[in-house]
Amino acid sequence: MRKAEIQRDTKETQVRVALDLDGTGKAKLASGIPFLDHMLDQVARHGAIDLEVEARGDLEIDAHHTVEDIGITLGTAIAKALGDKKGIRRYGHAYVPLDEALSRVVVDFSGRPGLEFHVPFARARVGEFDVDLAHEFFQGFANHALATLHIDNLRGENAHHQCETVFKAFARALRMAVEADARAAGSIPSTKGTL
Repeated sequence: MRKAEIQRDTKETQVRVALDLDGTGKAKLASGIPFLDHMLDQVARHGAIDLEVEARGDLEIDAHHTVEDIGITLGTAIAKALGDKKGIRRYGHAYVPLDEALSRVVVDFSGRPGLEFHVPFARARVGEFDVDLAHEFFQGFANHALATLHIDNLRGENAHHQCETVFKAFARALRMAVEADARAAGSIPSTKGTL
């Protein structure tokens, strides 16, 4: 029952995200930004999350608002699906390589949003995608999932590989963090008793 559907409408974008945290990695993606759809497919597949994303945005200006608002809406949907966070692992981490690139992502569903993003992209664009927007996506996610997120690209010479390792590592860390912890069933994973 760890499912959520969120619709976010602004003057700049209309975004719908539906997900099942206990899915099998199925994705139905229509962001209007092909490279972002490719990255979101990694999140679904490697996160074992069934994910639907539909977005319409002011792409005639640029992709900034659409990418950011998809991050916001995804974060909101995950927060809703997690509910009070009873019985989850809370923390997740992953290292993912792709050829010469290697990235590490660590996530904590702490209730305290924060992002440390250290990705020295080798070039400014992957096709038509401005790689600066990866930061905007993850900032929106962290703020609205109420998660602390550390993202580090440890090495890489190809911006596509760098970005893909970041999204795959994020997916794997997310999967670990939201998994049910059999040894902590029914309890909040915090000494405070709340997250």
